[in-house]
Amino acid sequence: MTDHELMIRDAREADAESWRRLWDLYIEFYHAKIPGEVTDSTWRRILDPVSPVFAIVAERGASLLGFAVCVLHEATWTTTPVCYLEDLFVAPEARGAGAGRALITALMNRARAAGWSRVYWHTQEGNTVARNLYDEFARADDFVRYRLSPS
Repeated sequence: MTDHELMIRDAREADAESWRRLWDLYIEFYHAKIPGEVTDSTWRRILDPVSPVFAIVAERGASLLGFAVCVLHEATWTTTPVCYLEDLFVAPEARGAGAGRALITALMNRARAAGWSRVYWHTQEGNTVARNLYDEFARADDFVRYRLSPS
């Protein structure tokens, strides 16, 4: 691999600092507040080989440009696993260079190789830059999401 090649690979322990920088930008983008202990737990689950949470990263040279954090789970309408692409982010300075597309493509390749039934995700309706990319893979369906918090 040359310093200019984009590589998609599984996250590893040495990525902690770079991933955290990208994660903080991602959380800021959505104007969210995630407690540090939740972020720490997310990172631990990403690295835990028995956790259903995993991450792949986009790397060019020694720099992480983006990540996809996913949750692999069972479903009631299929007998094979389903992958929820929960978090996808590319650093603002790296956008438009193919990292987001490469992350989704790598995830779809993994899904095919592993026999998963589907990969799905959602984004904010007004996130038009991301939606332009996502529309290259699939069109948004007609489902409406509802969220309840028990607290």
